[in-house]
Amino acid sequence: MAVRDLDTHRTNRVDLGEGGLWVTKPLSPDIKKSSIPVTSDTNTQFIQQLQDAKDLNFVLSSHSKLLKSGFSNQTFPTNHLLNAYVRCQNMRRAHQLFDEMPEPNIVSWTSLMGGYIAAGYPMMALSLFAEMPKDFIVPNAFTLSTAINACAFLADVNAGKVVHAYIEMHGYQKNLVVCTSLIDMYGKSNDLVAARRVFDSMLERNLVSWTSMINGYAQNARGYDALELFKEFNRIQPEPPNKFMLACVVNACASLGRLVYGRATHAVIVKGGHESNEVVACGLADMYAKCGCIEFSLKAFRSIRNPSVVPYTSMIVSAAKHGLGEVSFDLFEEMICKGIRPNHVTFLGILYACSHCGLVDKGLDLLTWMQTRHGVVLDLKHHTCVVDMLGRRGRLDEAYRLAKSIVIQKCHEIEGALLWGALLSASRLHGRLEIAAEASKWLVEAGQQVDSAYVTLSNTCAVAGNWDDSQRIRSQMKHVGVSKEPGCSWVEVKGSVYVFYARDVSSCPRSDEVLSLLKDLGERMKERGYVGGSSGSVFVDVEDEAKEEMVSLHSERLALGFGLLSIPRGETIIIMKNLRMCRDCHEAFKLISSIVERDFVVRDVNRFHHFRNGSCTCRDYW
Repeated sequence: MAVRDLDTHRTNRVDLGEGGLWVTKPLSPDIKKSSIPVTSDTNTQFIQQLQDAKDLNFVLSSHSKLLKSGFSNQTFPTNHLLNAYVRCQNMRRAHQLFDEMPEPNIVSWTSLMGGYIAAGYPMMALSLFAEMPKDFIVPNAFTLSTAINACAFLADVNAGKVVHAYIEMHGYQKNLVVCTSLIDMYGKSNDLVAARRVFDSMLERNLVSWTSMINGYAQNARGYDALELFKEFNRIQPEPPNKFMLACVVNACASLGRLVYGRATHAVIVKGGHESNEVVACGLADMYAKCGCIEFSLKAFRSIRNPSVVPYTSMIVSAAKHGLGEVSFDLFEEMICKGIRPNHVTFLGILYACSHCGLVDKGLDLLTWMQTRHGVVLDLKHHTCVVDMLGRRGRLDEAYRLAKSIVIQKCHEIEGALLWGALLSASRLHGRLEIAAEASKWLVEAGQQVDSAYVTLSNTCAVAGNWDDSQRIRSQMKHVGVSKEPGCSWVEVKGSVYVFYARDVSSCPRSDEVLSLLKDLGERMKERGYVGGSSGSVFVDVEDEAKEEMVSLHSERLALGFGLLSIPRGETIIIMKNLRMCRDCHEAFKLISSIVERDFVVRDVNRFHHFRNGSCTCRDYW
């Protein structure tokens, strides 16, 4: 679909360079085109009928009437017809009508640009923006905002900066609509410094601009900054937050695992009457799930009146991560009974549930069902779930054959790393050194998860008793400059977050009390048969006593000791961890939950572990 060819028009323009955009200098009044509407009663009635029209047949009929009435050469009514085609997402007819307009004005151009963005063709919108100067059309604030939205859709920060330069040159840098669009664009392009610079430069801000900045932080793993900005909003703005801002804040709480702040935000949501909104309720369900409160997560999900496939899928995955495979399948069957068609992401969620609950045969049946009954095509992510599912169950040979059979293109190496990473993790778990070696080799050669590949292979050798190979791999890591990510855990107490690092006692709050408590618990665990360092969690060839000491200082144990000292009885201790929980700590937490008669929840990089009365919801399967 070609952009209208207007090269024959006279232009007065300056090239902005590689961005391909033109800056139009002010034109004299005598060559500006008129956009004054000519109306009549018939014209007015025609416009009123088209304003909310979404039926294509009606719009086509209206188009025919416009041609017969003789008003088709007038820009004003034709713009309404163009907008009607845009609402129907019939961009071919919209663009054809635009090309036939004798004098399209700024509204015409902006409407067509917006239509292409809504239809998923942002490049066409940018092409139109670049062509506007050829028709002596000077963009206004809404046009510039639309162009920025196209850049945001593409997450193309370079094109966005070109449009931003145009905005600065033509004095729109203080415009509220334009600046808000710039914040959104920079946020979606992961340039939070530029986004904040625009935000700070604004003389006037509204709810949308505040929300855009908060959302930018929340979506770019800057949850703390999002919460701090929300505090500032509440401090200086008289108006209450709307549902969109609150959804962003809830997402920030979810990413940080900030349960106390999340609950406070939930109270604001209830006060504002937003708890039944699907986006907000879905965010609350996700937040409670990621903060370890699956019961509250399910309650928030049930507050959605008519949940669509998105909240169902989110809840299916959340339940699976908490070891509630049966709940995941109940939700899946419930949505099928309601006639809600699962998409490829839903099947990823239910396959994840099968993988983390050991339901291999059920998962394999689902693979056939998703293709034959729902027409969902298997992609690399689905295959990764299957490899993980087979590997966790110990069916390593099947998992290995499947991984080997999949051809991974260069452009999909990141997704391929997830597949081979799953195989590597499973081979370590079941002591299959030969498969672990090949999986590590694939990851290193592809330049993906290199540190994890080296560490896991070294650990696999250690578990198998091959200490020489384990040390050789560790030495190779140092030689190539690869280092293991340090273990880190954190716990929230009365709204404050306390961080703990493996074997870093010096920075541990109340360290003497924590160490004394852990030592006492260690003695009581030994009485029940626990032997620290016996499950392959310490991957260096040292004496058993030293292994036991190293394991006892893992970050999650330091966090647990502090939590036991600081969090009152009756409250569940919730610990977040950046790495996978080791088996030694897993066994220790089960025993400690029985000894102290308290519940713990640990969120590691893979899933949640709920410890109660000497057992875990994962049933030792993760």
